[in-house]
Amino acid sequence: MLIYFYIFAGVFFVSALSLLGLFFLPLSPKFVERITLSLVSLSAGTLLGDAFLHLLPEAAEGGDGRLSIWLWALVGLIFFFILEKIVHWRHCHIQTSPVHPHHLGVMNLVGDILHNFFDGVVIAGSFLVAPALGWATLIAVIAHEIPQEIGDFGVLIYAGYSRNRALFLNFATALSAVLGALVAVVLGSRIDNFSDLIIPFTAGGFIYIATADLIPELKKETAAHKSLIQLLCIISGVAIMLILKFIFE
Repeated sequence: MLIYFYIFAGVFFVSALSLLGLFFLPLSPKFVERITLSLVSLSAGTLLGDAFLHLLPEAAEGGDGRLSIWLWALVGLIFFFILEKIVHWRHCHIQTSPVHPHHLGVMNLVGDILHNFFDGVVIAGSFLVAPALGWATLIAVIAHEIPQEIGDFGVLIYAGYSRNRALFLNFATALSAVLGALVAVVLGSRIDNFSDLIIPFTAGGFIYIATADLIPELKKETAAHKSLIQLLCIISGVAIMLILKFIFE
């Protein structure tokens, strides 16, 4: 029963991160952008670290070199590509093209529902395999959610929603993570090899988000000192995952 407490406490905490925008509203846009890009760098590092240091090694622990592990990782990568094509939305949420504000807000909400749902699935799926893997994945998701939720709130304000309505809608969509966790718990109890699928699938999704969404945004910054900060944040994210691996082993 304790593992279920960890799962739902974790996804509720991740959902609560949607309220972070309230704390950043009084700050200057330049400062928020600077902080957000540093957090995006940290997020890229934690996602890559979790994928390569925790998820894929856990999936391959059997030592039989099963081809299905790498196929499911590719499925996860391709799935997140398709998901973004469907909702026309990028996880980093940095506006780079002129889109009608209201339409942008709707896309943001639809994309968030799907994205948070799968956050809940991967958190629950990781905890069901092993608590150590669950904690590592939860931390990686949290690191990714912080810059995302700040960006989400800003997008909704830009789209014309009031501050209170933007907070409510952001939180409401974030709760889809709870539904995702519930689905994973049900499937995990009914499908014998569920963890064999969800773990490499999650790794593929994390690799896609980090390399296709986050790092390309960071590459737009060409100033040497800012690029160095981004690199240090990425390395810090990987280091956090490495430290967790030693702690839980």
